[in-house]
Amino acid sequence: MSVSVKTIRRWIAAGTLPAYRCGKRAIRIKLEDLEAAPRQIPSARC
Repeated sequence: MSVSVKTIRRWIAAGTLPAYRCGKRAIRIKLEDLEAAPRQIPSARC
């Protein structure tokens, strides 16, 4: 996705990206949710 792990964790904490905890440490994210996550729109250059 070209974003840092910190950004992914921020999205999870904010509720923007749903995630599920498996065990004590593992976090799982559904592929559909990850693909639907916010993406930067490239700006038009004149």
